[in-house]
Amino acid sequence: MTDWLGPEEWRAVALSLKVSFWATLLSLPLGLWVAYLLARREFPGKQIVNGLVHLPLILPPVVTGYLLLTTFGTQGPIGGFLENLGVVFAFRWTGAALAAAVMAFPLMVRAMRLSIEAVDPKLEQAAGTLGASRVWVFLTITLPLILPGIIAGAILAFAKAMGEFGATITFVSNIPGQTQTVPSAIYAFLQVPGGEASAWRLVIVSVVVAMSALLLSEWLARRAAAKVGGI
Repeated sequence: MTDWLGPEEWRAVALSLKVSFWATLLSLPLGLWVAYLLARREFPGKQIVNGLVHLPLILPPVVTGYLLLTTFGTQGPIGGFLENLGVVFAFRWTGAALAAAVMAFPLMVRAMRLSIEAVDPKLEQAAGTLGASRVWVFLTITLPLILPGIIAGAILAFAKAMGEFGATITFVSNIPGQTQTVPSAIYAFLQVPGGEASAWRLVIVSVVVAMSALLLSEWLARRAAAKVGGI
């Protein structure tokens, strides 16, 4: 693939993989916690939290990107504080990872929440009556049963992060080698004469990565389900 893709195209692919990996990895613990709260707990403002989680699916991506820019930019309330600590998101690849994580978060949470809701609460209650703590019940009963949902959510988030464009380009712009991911590179190539060939190569890469992610998630989910079923 390194011979087939040009240097600029390869940089975009490598950056997209890097952004998607970190966006998925760092949002996974929070996604699991939020999914568990929404599936198993009742608390004031639950519907508001649920609405905020799914808001990026409804809002135009550009709006999400602008909100991130005004919040996490160097002039924003959170971004200004983080800048004093040496952490900058705006116009950096880390900002692209943040934008991708925010856009992919609803898909991750939804997949894991549905998986948790499919687990019979009586199994957890039975373990609790035998003296197991809530954490131990989650680790030994709930977690193995929802593993396919966790895998599916993580893979869906990764694939979504790979294809994120609107929020990313609004928040971190389109800087080659720094913030130019595959979607923004495709957009840039389509704006210049003779760039269609490069755009098509990146389109093919996007399709291959997306299909590979979906097939991998299906395979891993089946393995996890078979393992859980054999316990």
